Amino acid sequence: MKNLYALSLDQAVNLVATVGTQRTVLLQGHMGCGKSSTLETLASMFPDHHPVYFDCTTKDLGDISIPSLNTDEGYVKYLPNEEFGLHLGKPVILMVDEFGKANPAVKNALLRDMLERNRFPEGSIVYATTNLAGEGVGDLLPPHARNRIITVEIAKPTAEAMLEYGVNAGWDLGVLGFIKQFPEILQSYQEVPDPESNPYIFHPKQQRAAFVTPRTLHIASDTLKMRDSLDDVTTQAALTGCIGQRAAADLMSFVKLADQLPSLESIKQDPYTAKIPTSASAVGMVVYRAVSLIDKDWVDAWLRYMMRLDKRWQGFFVNNTVRSAKYDQDKKNVLVTNARFTKWCTENGYMFAADKV
Repeated sequence: MKNLYALSLDQAVNLVATVGTQRTVLLQGHMGCGKSSTLETLASMFPDHHPVYFDCTTKDLGDISIPSLNTDEGYVKYLPNEEFGLHLGKPVILMVDEFGKANPAVKNALLRDMLERNRFPEGSIVYATTNLAGEGVGDLLPPHARNRIITVEIAKPTAEAMLEYGVNAGWDLGVLGFIKQFPEILQSYQEVPDPESNPYIFHPKQQRAAFVTPRTLHIASDTLKMRDSLDDVTTQAALTGCIGQRAAADLMSFVKLADQLPSLESIKQDPYTAKIPTSASAVGMVVYRAVSLIDKDWVDAWLRYMMRLDKRWQGFFVNNTVRSAKYDQDKKNVLVTNARFTKWCTENGYMFAADKV
């Protein structure tokens, strides 16, 4: 039941945006899965608000508010930390990050703001994030604190969701291929009773120095994009220190595969003779690259090349571009205004007919 009602990040953001002016939502989820990134999303939804990232792990009681130095009034007045943005005179979006790891005094000091919002300008949004208690990284909430907020669990993203994000973010092709081939790298430890059955992920029953999370996959992608300046041993050492030994070894096989793909230049120059990879993994990486990089200068060449691929990969390209709500709008416009692309859609609409049922 708990997993059934775990929310995606999009659902969680919508919940915070809807009730956050009145009630505090605590997003509780796996490490490295994008909880903190929700602040950026909310800031884009509410451009007239001031986003505040309040990291509880770095705070003590004196960081919440301190006495005013003005003693002429005959009583003590407490001044809030500038970090809250209350002096700006406009609504804020306050993300209380790592709330479960805050020391008890900080938790208690924040509880009234979380419940009442008296100090904040009208329309301000307050929410919090923390890790799952089962991860054993120090996230604890006493009953009186939990009783004042709405606690929801954030689901770990699926491989499909991670691929969509990675493609749109321009992740390295090796990482995208790795995710496609090994979707178990995004399993939750809650689904894996025996840690030995999944050597890639964090598991509280087995100490692992490095492991795969969405965050470490992003780090791995950034590292691989600079591998031209590194030798293979250094690259694999860096990946091992980021995603773990087993994951690094498997990822490197996709890195070497990516180096053997047909070059973009060969597709642009002669799409009818450019090499078609023999393995499904390599074909997938060619398509991921096109989804990430397509532009008006070579869209025609790509579509000619794409016609030589299996229909399933053609459909994959369409699903992850014009049919994806999160795909870059400028790239969508390049495709939907292209006569060759619209002709393909007309001829192959049957591939998506089931979506209308």
